Amino acid sequence: MADMGRRARAASRTLALTAPEAKTQALHAAAAAIRASAAEILAANAGDVAKAKADGMTGSFLDRLTLTPARIAAMADGVEQVAALPDPVGEVTESWTRPNGLKIERVRTPLGVIGVIYESRPNVTADAAALCLRAGNAVILRGGSDSIASSGAIHRAFVAGLAAAGLPEDAVQFVAVADRAAVGLMLAGLDNNMDVIVPRGGKSLVARVQSDARVPVFAHLDGINHVYVDKAADLDMAKTVVLNAKMRRTGVCGAAETLLVDQAVAATHLKPLVEMLIDAGCEVRGDDAVQAADTRVKPATPQDWDTEYLDAIIAAKVVDGVEGAVAHIEAHGSHHTDSIVTQDQAAADRFLAEVDSAIVLHNASTQFADGGEFGFGGEIGIATGRMHARGPVGAEQLTSFKYRIHGSGQTRP
Repeated sequence: MADMGRRARAASRTLALTAPEAKTQALHAAAAAIRASAAEILAANAGDVAKAKADGMTGSFLDRLTLTPARIAAMADGVEQVAALPDPVGEVTESWTRPNGLKIERVRTPLGVIGVIYESRPNVTADAAALCLRAGNAVILRGGSDSIASSGAIHRAFVAGLAAAGLPEDAVQFVAVADRAAVGLMLAGLDNNMDVIVPRGGKSLVARVQSDARVPVFAHLDGINHVYVDKAADLDMAKTVVLNAKMRRTGVCGAAETLLVDQAVAATHLKPLVEMLIDAGCEVRGDDAVQAADTRVKPATPQDWDTEYLDAIIAAKVVDGVEGAVAHIEAHGSHHTDSIVTQDQAAADRFLAEVDSAIVLHNASTQFADGGEFGFGGEIGIATGRMHARGPVGAEQLTSFKYRIHGSGQTRP
């Protein structure tokens, strides 16, 4: 592992000086190699899925693990979308001239070596590799033991693309062993060769990374996301947004986990929303008002307001207007993604200003919490902290900066 860190550091220095066109060529070559290796990737994934089923895995876990020809094609398309992004390295984000004639520029630079620790989503292998490469960073990937064969096959294809384009294969490395000690070594920084850690997985993984890491971390623990239906909400729009936010894919971090309805429209909006969710196969756990709207609603416990279900379950509550919604989200949210449905611009403006989440939406589904939907060409994760990167972490967020100062012989008095 220490050798991996040293090789990644050397590769990162090469990438930092690599022309944008060369990185673009490598990404296109990697996408082509993923398509050409589809049969090998599917065969590896079939073995991972069979093992997971034998181990008793079901539901959203299997959905995240399973690859199909369409998902592999989408993975390759995602790499090409990253290739089409502007190269952030070397971009001058600000410039100014001081009274003494010094010209100062703030310039984007790569972070260096990024470690990505993830669990059952093998597509993260390609997403993370592509975004790190676009931003001029080397990356060390440590996938979960459940997807190790699938991720390894994707990695081999991606590296074949790097080699075809003449870039160092050490720029994208994969830890091909399931030993948990490897995670510990990455968290310790690989002898100061790791600059950032990004965990992609469940709460226990992210909690361990945030607790044990000796290098900076981009991460979120939970996606306890809310949709608030305001008194000025169009009911048809509210039904469309809520259904998509909860049921499009229940196992993603952008899925809504709590429905809040303004008490001013509970008499007209609550029952149709609850019936719609239950009829779509979603279990609803509600407060007294929600239970009164439909006998199929189960009583909510205090724990339900703080739970990321990642399943076809939603907590529902009636609140007192925007103020009540904001107060509930502040008390129980995870600063990930929250949405308001309303035709009242003033209510929307207040919600967007007061809800302290990485992503806040007006009249749109929480499932847009995705780097690809932001135009980032994908994401390496969602960051809910307040330092450096927040929300979807794309290529631009995988850069730091330095100051370039141009003088003409100035000295400081």
